[in-house]
Amino acid sequence: MEYGQQSLFENRENEPLASRMRPETLDDYAGQKHLLGKGMVLRKLIESDRIPSMIFWGPPGTGKTTLARIIARMTKAEFINFSAVTSGIKEIRDVMRESEKRREAGFRTIVFVDEIHRFNKAQQDAFLPFVEKGSIILIGATTENPSFEVNGALLSRCRVFVLKQLTTDDIVSILEKALSSPEGLRDDHVSCSRALLERIAVFSNGDARTALSVLEMAAMNAERDDGGEAVITKEDIEQCTSRKSLLYDRNGEEHYNIISALHKSMRNSDPDAAVYWLARMLEAGEDPIYIARRVTRFAAEDVGLADPNALRLAVAAFEACRLIGMPECSVHLSEAVIYLSLAPKSNSAYLAYERAKRDAAKDLDEPVPMQIRNAPTRLMKDLGFGKGYEYAHDAKDKITGLVCLPERLIDRSYYRPTEEGVEKTFAQKLRWAKYMHRKLREEKNAAEGQKPADPPHGDAAGGK
Repeated sequence: MEYGQQSLFENRENEPLASRMRPETLDDYAGQKHLLGKGMVLRKLIESDRIPSMIFWGPPGTGKTTLARIIARMTKAEFINFSAVTSGIKEIRDVMRESEKRREAGFRTIVFVDEIHRFNKAQQDAFLPFVEKGSIILIGATTENPSFEVNGALLSRCRVFVLKQLTTDDIVSILEKALSSPEGLRDDHVSCSRALLERIAVFSNGDARTALSVLEMAAMNAERDDGGEAVITKEDIEQCTSRKSLLYDRNGEEHYNIISALHKSMRNSDPDAAVYWLARMLEAGEDPIYIARRVTRFAAEDVGLADPNALRLAVAAFEACRLIGMPECSVHLSEAVIYLSLAPKSNSAYLAYERAKRDAAKDLDEPVPMQIRNAPTRLMKDLGFGKGYEYAHDAKDKITGLVCLPERLIDRSYYRPTEEGVEKTFAQKLRWAKYMHRKLREEKNAAEGQKPADPPHGDAAGGK
């Protein structure tokens, strides 16, 4: 935890290049023109010193902490830097009490919390009353979706500003400035072609900190020419980027983006894209069991009864992941993902459950029809439990006119089969079963002298 303006700006001598090159004004800040360009909302708030409580959400290296530092320079408020890793509830409450005293004296306090998603619920709750009263202005920074990681009550009192991944041109501009700036590498006489700077920018995947670190390492390894200049070569860059850092946070927003990409690629029958996203997760260290669970869900939700074998294959891949693990199980998952991508698609089972769930939620007290209730005691039999039950195995076609839905839902049709793959035979079977149920009911009603049932309507017809 750091207090005051100066705590954020220590002597820069011997600091890493990425730290030395932090911009100190909005005009020097790279990217985020949608927020900080001339006339944009966040720039206006900063320049007018009317900062609300807010959350900066964006990928690593987009400048969240740097932006907070710039605000620290420009604001007239006391600025406190909190570490979500080292600060506990006691430290939070101590600072909040001091902030309340300053508010009563007419002064403002800005509290910056880097990696706010690392604060647990109790820690986040400790801020809430002070944000509500205006004792502090809270600025949080996170790489993860605040909808998932920040308490709803606290989030509702903050404005969320989304910082976009820096473009290749943004990164190249930062690197060029690092080569020419006295705070950077100018006095070290380092040169690097634009083509190689672009190579570093592509490798960094929008992360300015990564790009500057690579440039610094390459400069340290570069051979000097006869004039004493360190000329960075392609080989220098390759040595510093021998293994590309994959953008993937197992608990963060990108985690959900990539599993979504895998699902949607399989759903769209694109095995190449599906295997790519699978590899992205596994090579970044994702637990194969997590992927196997999602693949198994997909087999039932998106392939379903169009190919019942899909679920068996997915479960087999799940078992392989559980029994042998990585790296061997990567091929089992790849086989399952390719199969599911090319299988016929049906979400009828998923939709059937969703339709039934809506009715079940509305009618949780709908009674079970008497004819299909169990009657294990004499009293229950005397009360009519199980009366009129017909045993399907004793019937000619293994089907009876027995009503199995509650009376109010008798005409509901939840399962609506497609004509895809194997499910085409299920559709034929369902049409026959519905016909036989109705026919046998009408015959029974006629034998008992009852009026025929009304024809099915709407949902009851079983159509799409």
